[in-house]
Amino acid sequence: MVVNRFTALARTYRHVQRYREIAMVLLKHGFGDLAATLGLRRHLPFRHRRAMQAGVEEGPALPTRAERIRLALEELGPTFVKLGQFLSTRRDLLPDALIVELERLQDTVAPFPGAEARRIVERELGRPIGELFRTFSEPPLASASVAQVHEAVTLEGERVVVKVRRPGIESTVRTDLEIIQQLAGMTERLVDGAEVFEPVRIVQHFGGVLRRELDFLSEAAHVERFDRCFRGDARIHVPHIRRDLTTECVLTMEYVEGIKVSEIDALRAAGLDPETVAQHGVELMFEQVFTHGFFHADPHPGNILVQANHVICFLDYGMMGVLSRRYREQLSNLVLGLVNRDERQITSAIFRLSGYSRYERVEVIEADAADFIEQHLYRPLEDIRIGEVLNELTRMLIVHDIRMPPQFFILTKALTTIEGVGRRLSPAFDVIQHMAPLAKKLLRQRMGARRLASEFFYSALELQALIRDLPSDVAEVLRLFKRGEVRVKFEHRGLENMIHTHDQISNRMVFAIVLAALVVGSSIMVLSDIPPKWHGIPLLGVAGFLVSGLMGFSLLYSILKHGKL
Repeated sequence: MVVNRFTALARTYRHVQRYREIAMVLLKHGFGDLAATLGLRRHLPFRHRRAMQAGVEEGPALPTRAERIRLALEELGPTFVKLGQFLSTRRDLLPDALIVELERLQDTVAPFPGAEARRIVERELGRPIGELFRTFSEPPLASASVAQVHEAVTLEGERVVVKVRRPGIESTVRTDLEIIQQLAGMTERLVDGAEVFEPVRIVQHFGGVLRRELDFLSEAAHVERFDRCFRGDARIHVPHIRRDLTTECVLTMEYVEGIKVSEIDALRAAGLDPETVAQHGVELMFEQVFTHGFFHADPHPGNILVQANHVICFLDYGMMGVLSRRYREQLSNLVLGLVNRDERQITSAIFRLSGYSRYERVEVIEADAADFIEQHLYRPLEDIRIGEVLNELTRMLIVHDIRMPPQFFILTKALTTIEGVGRRLSPAFDVIQHMAPLAKKLLRQRMGARRLASEFFYSALELQALIRDLPSDVAEVLRLFKRGEVRVKFEHRGLENMIHTHDQISNRMVFAIVLAALVVGSSIMVLSDIPPKWHGIPLLGVAGFLVSGLMGFSLLYSILKHGKL
C-alpha cells in the first residue's frame, strides 16, 4: 500500500512538472488562450499568469499559427513530435497549412553518449560488448528521438547496425501519453465542437502506434514478416535480423549499403536508371498494399536505398500499416472506380470502406462523386496525382460527415509519399498505370475457384450455425413474450395472400439444409485437393457446386413463383 502511494505521488509530481513545461511552451509560442482554456494556468509561476490570454500577432515577418504549432511541438519533445507526424496524415481534421508544417517536423535530436549506448547493449544482451561484437563504433551513424544507430561487426565478421533505444524514453513517453490523454479529454469537454473530431480516440490510437514503435521486438517481427512477403523477389532486398542480438531495447540487423533514392545524380553515376528505380519502388509499394495488406507506412526518401540492378531496400520498419483482405478488396474497387471514372463504384467502395449506412443520401453522394470525377479525373492518366486525388476525395467525404478508419489516412500518406518519390525520380512517371493492374489482379483473384469455394464454405458454416441455433432463439423469443418483455405491432395488409402451408415451409427448410450440406461438402473437396482434377481443381467439388447451384436456382424459382422472396 505504501509503495503504491509512493508511486502515485511520484507520478503526480512528474505530471505537475510536465504540465508546467507544456504551459510555458504554449505561452512562449502565443497559445496562452489555449493553455487557459485547458486549465493549465495553475501550473504556471505567478508572474506568468497575466500573460495567459496573450496572443501573437501574425505578419509577413512573424511566424504563422501553423508554424508556431510546429515549433511548440518540436520544443515539447519526442512524444509531441511523433504526435504531430501522426496528425499530419489526418487531412480530414486539419487545414492544409497546418498539415504542411507538421510534415516538416524533424525527428532528429542530439545523440546521447556512445558509452551509454554500449552499457545499454551489454545490459540488454547480458554480456560484455567484446563477447558480442568484434567492433562497436560509439559515435552513432544517426540519432532520432526514440533511438540512435551504431555500426558494429559481429564475432562472425558480419557488418551490422545496432539500434539502441534512448535511455529514459519509455518513462518520458508514458508520462506524456498520460498527459496528452488528459488534455484530449479536457479538449473534448471544454472546446465547442471538439467532440466531433474524437480527440480521445485519436490519442488512444496514436498511443498504441507509439508503444509498438518503442518495442524493437515488434519491429524485428515486422522486418521478418516483410521478408516473407517478398522472399524470392529480385527487385527488393530486406535486411536480415540478428535475433540473438535483439531485445525490446536493442535491434541488430544487417548493414545495408546503397544509394539514397533522392540522390539522382549518384544513381546515374552508378549506372542506374531513375525511371526503373521509380517503377520498382512504386510497384513494390502497391504490392505491399494490394497483395499483402502489410505496407511501409513512412516510405520517404531517407528510408529507401537503391542497390545494384535497381534493387530497392526499405529501412525503418517501426511503423507499418495493416489492411484486412476485405479492406484491400474494397480499396481495389475504389481505385478501379477512379480509373474508370465510375461514380457509382466510387460511392459503393466508400460506403464499404467507411462502414457508412445512411443510404438514403446515396444519390446526393453519387452526384458529388460525379462532380469530383469531372474536376479531377478527366485528364490524361499521367497528369493525375493519386495523392492529390485521395486528399480531395477526403475533403468530399468531410462534407457528408463520412469518417474513414485511421488506416485509410495512413495509407493515403504512404501512397502520397511514394508517389512523390516516383515523380522526383521521373517527372512524367504514371502512377495510375502501375496501380490499376494490381487492383484488377486482386479482383480476379476474388473470382477464382478456390476463393469462391472458401467463401461458399464459410457462408455455409454460418448458415448451418443459424439453422442450429434457430430453435433455441425462437424459444428465447417465446419466453420474452410470456414475460411481457416484447411488444409487437401488427398491421393487417392482405393477410389472406400471405398464408403459406406448413408443408411448404417444412419442405423448403429441409431443401435449404440439404443445399447447405452440399455446399459445405463440395467446398471441403475443393480445398482438400481430392482427385480426379480438372485444371488443378477437384472434379467432385466442381460437380457438387454445379448441383448445389441448380438446387439453389430451383429453390429461388419456387419461392418467387409462390410468393415473395
